Amino acid sequence: MAGNTQDRYALIGAGPMGLATAKVLAEQGIAFDGFELNSDVGGLWDIEAPRSTMYETAHLISSRRKTEFSDFPMDDSTADYPSHRDVLAYFRAFADHFDLRRHYRFGVEVTLAEPLGGSGEGWRVCWSAGGESHEALYKGVLIANGTLSEPNMPQFPGNWTGEMLHSAQYRSPRQFAGKRVLVVGAGNSGCDIAVDAIHHGESCEISMRRGYYFVPKYVFGKPADTVGGAIRLPMWLKRRVDGLVLRWFVGDAQKYGFPKPDYQLYEAHPVVNSLIVFHAGHGDIRVRPDIAQLEGTTVHFRDGTTGEYDTILAATGYKLHYPFIDDAHLNWQGDAPHLYLNCMHPQRDDLFVMGMIEAAGLGWQGRHEQAEMVARYIKAQGTPAGAALKTEKARGFERATGGMQYVDLPRMAYYVDKHTYLRAVRRVSARLEPAA
Repeated sequence: MAGNTQDRYALIGAGPMGLATAKVLAEQGIAFDGFELNSDVGGLWDIEAPRSTMYETAHLISSRRKTEFSDFPMDDSTADYPSHRDVLAYFRAFADHFDLRRHYRFGVEVTLAEPLGGSGEGWRVCWSAGGESHEALYKGVLIANGTLSEPNMPQFPGNWTGEMLHSAQYRSPRQFAGKRVLVVGAGNSGCDIAVDAIHHGESCEISMRRGYYFVPKYVFGKPADTVGGAIRLPMWLKRRVDGLVLRWFVGDAQKYGFPKPDYQLYEAHPVVNSLIVFHAGHGDIRVRPDIAQLEGTTVHFRDGTTGEYDTILAATGYKLHYPFIDDAHLNWQGDAPHLYLNCMHPQRDDLFVMGMIEAAGLGWQGRHEQAEMVARYIKAQGTPAGAALKTEKARGFERATGGMQYVDLPRMAYYVDKHTYLRAVRRVSARLEPAA
């Protein structure tokens, strides 16, 4: 990293998105320097990382074959749904295979990224390492610091004297030993953690503001996300078919006290966990409505009932968080930056937010395709194809939802329809592909 950096890009983050971006930048011959807070690659999948939100029992919620990078498949001996340890080992093997660590400075925290002027005039990047501050000028910035590091902590009315945690602070089921636990929120992490609490705490209940669709991990003996999909069905028919499969394999969750979803299937990310329904059916967990008020160690619920607890764990998700750059530079609209294909700034051609995207079934390969598109755009600047895309993204655009009306939640603010998104990304990449 010594010497002139003004013809280089700064890449922030060495998690899966950062690694995918580093790989394609290197392949395209684009000079860059990587910055990573942790001592090695892996991002939040390293449970020992300074800001990891991982927990001991965490596994992928999508199967390995639907999640892996296509040019670096996971070993056949890996479980269908790998643990966080297996995933971390995979990312480190990925970094070894493509020789990515040499591009990074580890153990550093980026503290500021600010433009020197308009697009193309460069960026000042500041960072701290070992108690010392540094700065350098860069041609552009690619932000790949992830989407799951800043807890979205709710504020409950009243006074609580028990233990209050966010799922970001949860590491081990041993934290629940001998405790009466209330989990707030029933997303994928919330349901995982509730199952841990059932087995390790004195008791566990779960408070839900809304209903969810529960998806089993296996259907007909195969990972659920590998079954079907050979024929793309229109959404109205897909909902009917998949809804029937869910009723076969999961049953009617409302029968066990879960609220009925007030939205259609796929308008929010489903919960890939049927164990929570299994335990509710066995009476191991009680489903509660939303919290009305706290009083000491008593929780008052909106239906007028109460419960006594030692620990409240808020599994209420995360907020997008880019603390080193002013929000004004990111074209924020509502709960997320509004960017062309979720990564390109409409006016600037030297600022990219990598991996700010969620979609059922997108996997790391879908994110790799995003990175490849961005790298091609960087290479194409100054060419007719690059100029055409510059004009297109400046004209205005809509998120690639495929017409889906997603639930109005912060975590859905950057959600896209996988097929619509990948079709658009591949179209742009093909236009930017250099002539043979």
